[in-house]
Amino acid sequence: MSTPTPNIRERIYTLIQSASQRLSGAQMMAILAVIVGLFAGVGAYVFNTLLHFVSHSLTSWTPVDQAQWLYLVYPGIGIILATLFVKYIVKDGISEGVTRVLYAMSRKDSRIAGHNCWSSIVGGATTIGFGGSVGPEAPIVLTGAALGSNVGKFMRLNYKNITLLLCCGAGAAVAAIFKAPITGVVFVIEILMLDITSKSIIPLLLASVTATITSLILHGFSPIIAVTLSEADMFQVPQIPLFVLLGCFCGIMAYYFTSVNSLVGGFYNSMKSQWRKWLYAGVSLGVLIFIFPPLYGEGHDSFGALMSGETDVLFNNTLFYGLSDADWFLIVYLIAVMLFKVITMATTNAAGGVGGTFAPSLFVGAFAGASLAVICRGVFDWDVSITSFTLVGMAGVMSGVMKAPLTSIFLIAELSNGYGLFIPLMIVSGISFAVNFGLDRDSIYTKQLRMRGELLTHDKDSSAFVFLRLDELMETDFIRLRESTTLGDVVNIISSARRNIFPVVDNYGKLLGIVQLDDLRHDMFNRDKWGTSIMNYMIQPPDKIESSDSIQSIMPRFEQGKTWMLPVVDNENHYKGFISKSRILNAYREALVNVSQAD
Repeated sequence: MSTPTPNIRERIYTLIQSASQRLSGAQMMAILAVIVGLFAGVGAYVFNTLLHFVSHSLTSWTPVDQAQWLYLVYPGIGIILATLFVKYIVKDGISEGVTRVLYAMSRKDSRIAGHNCWSSIVGGATTIGFGGSVGPEAPIVLTGAALGSNVGKFMRLNYKNITLLLCCGAGAAVAAIFKAPITGVVFVIEILMLDITSKSIIPLLLASVTATITSLILHGFSPIIAVTLSEADMFQVPQIPLFVLLGCFCGIMAYYFTSVNSLVGGFYNSMKSQWRKWLYAGVSLGVLIFIFPPLYGEGHDSFGALMSGETDVLFNNTLFYGLSDADWFLIVYLIAVMLFKVITMATTNAAGGVGGTFAPSLFVGAFAGASLAVICRGVFDWDVSITSFTLVGMAGVMSGVMKAPLTSIFLIAELSNGYGLFIPLMIVSGISFAVNFGLDRDSIYTKQLRMRGELLTHDKDSSAFVFLRLDELMETDFIRLRESTTLGDVVNIISSARRNIFPVVDNYGKLLGIVQLDDLRHDMFNRDKWGTSIMNYMIQPPDKIESSDSIQSIMPRFEQGKTWMLPVVDNENHYKGFISKSRILNAYREALVNVSQAD
């Protein structure tokens, strides 16, 4: 999105302000939400068109009964191109789209850089089109959120309204890419944790509906997953134990999903050389995708084939094409693809690709549900619908991975018109969420943010603390004392000092202790003691705050130390400044007003 010159921007803004003088704040936000929804719908269309063009150009010409040897090199090329694009053109991180949106809400005043309106589209289409085993949803969510944020910035709105438009953009992007308006709204509530009020629900609904209509006009009315539930696919009460089992299985798979993602990410983050990352990722992705072609790209065609009962399609372009009719091999193949999907997804992202975990979680869930159904049919000869178990499994794993059971339920229901499966969707999603929450309370998006104290929640008290930064609240105008300082030196300093506490540091700037003015009063007027080393008066502070600590973790330590002031040091004990309880409380009150501000 090109940025107009300041004069043009000012003229456009003035014109809009003049035209909207008679509109109320709520009416203006409704109009802006429609505009954001329209932009998000067009953005989703551009993304899908570009992605389809790249993928179709690379894969459509190979006969299905022959192995595609170029799968060995396609993914590596895609990751290299995406990495170079990000490093030399974008010059800013654009991966982990949903996490970046959450971070912008908590640390950037909901302001997202303008390049995110287009850069994620290019990076994501390149990565996925060349076979990167990630999803398109996170890039398009970041794109939609960036569109909303930049519209809010252009209109010079406050934090509350910019955040609302950001959420409108994110929800609209989800609604557009899946043609699922209810899912877009629920996604914002559950994952972005926007507080729904009478002033926020209308813009959110308008944005999602506008984006969906735009997507329907541009893409057509066919659903992203073309499946029709027959009478045999509908919920049957005797199958409840199997759905309970599927829920537990999905919860465990969701934990496997997030754990492997963290392990693989840590492995690649430990590598200093980008060339090594490309080499490891290119080889591992190439080999796995060559052996298991369903791992190529986002995988929509694969779980679409599962739901249609066309399991033989999964063996296209594989070395196992002749084994597609063997039930035992189908079970092994489904489980292998399900497990390796997580590894290929994490590898793609960690090595520099641009994509998300949304579609991979649906993919893993689809194969989890299908695996259980095939086992029931092939081993126990039970009449179980692969279609219904595939759909419900998608919701189950997604619920656990994202900690968003409602989003997963409504997404699958809207995608497939599968409202006849609402009861099993609720059973499996609820159980998967509970099982996975017992293993790990955070979603794949929130774990790192919560550990750093940067996660917004529906709790306004906690959210207000998220906006506070230690480096901004720390006070540094304290006079430092050295080990060689004497009491007489301090007496001379006191006349110009504004503080009644002094840090004592060594020659390397490391904190040795503190000296309090109250401890000097008895001797400071006795000239005979002016030659006394200040070290005789030095005490240890009740606690030390590290510069990387979050504000939430600091507040209880004031109470424990029964103090109103604590020194701040780095991880090597170098003195940085002091943080006061009173300053935190004043900043907290201002942040709370900002979070709660309605207009």
